[in-house]
Amino acid sequence: MKRFVWLAPTLYILFLMLPIYWLINMSFKTTNEILGSFTLWPNEFTVENYVKIFTDSTWYMGYVNSLTYVLINTVISVVVALPAAYAFSRYTFLGDQHLFFWLLTNRMAPPAVFALPFFQFYSAMELFDTHLAVALSHCLFNIPLAVWILEGFMSGVPKELDETAYIDGYSFWRFFVKIFIPAIAAGIGVAAFFCFMFSWVELLLAKTLTSVEAKPIAATMTRTVSTAGYELGLLSAAGTLTIIPGAFVIYFVRNYIAKGFALGRV
Repeated sequence: MKRFVWLAPTLYILFLMLPIYWLINMSFKTTNEILGSFTLWPNEFTVENYVKIFTDSTWYMGYVNSLTYVLINTVISVVVALPAAYAFSRYTFLGDQHLFFWLLTNRMAPPAVFALPFFQFYSAMELFDTHLAVALSHCLFNIPLAVWILEGFMSGVPKELDETAYIDGYSFWRFFVKIFIPAIAAGIGVAAFFCFMFSWVELLLAKTLTSVEAKPIAATMTRTVSTAGYELGLLSAAGTLTIIPGAFVIYFVRNYIAKGFALGRV
């Protein structure tokens, strides 16, 4: 029986990796080969799909636009959530639990509910087709999530740390920046990761609030139809490249995420 203990995890890993492998495999094929044959390896290996992405501004600017508003959103969400989470973790006030629950209810509604209000509002504010419009719209979902995650980590820091710092003559902001934030660095990493990933994969709001100047890569990928049909090889190459930013983020915050799960904060 012990000989087959490795079988289940191996099959699980293969099951997870198969779609990624197939995506990469298709990215080095032509559309005709994808439609005409079923092969585990390209018969006619080509990098033309990647060349087009890196040489056509319509494609590579999609990645630039996506990364721009994702980073803006992540920074805003974490910076705004830090003092809010501190207040929830350190102070008790009338209606604090109700307010905390109300913040989380934004996560319960799908982005489609807010697409039209956001479109009308940002159009009136002359922010349509800007990175800031998409970043701010994603804050509605990411700030409550960041507050919830950070509040859990902050609650694990003893209040005696705050009192000791005040006795030593630290002002609040000096204590908060130099002592408290390093103590919850793992929580900040976890919150930033989830904010980044939501904003990176969200399509509806990003597509609704942009047209040309700030169009994300996900919106570009939905408009790859030509006279011959969809360019499947090009779509596969674009999809392969969209995995890379998320993989980098996961690699750099993997220890923080593991710590968050170990502490029961995620």
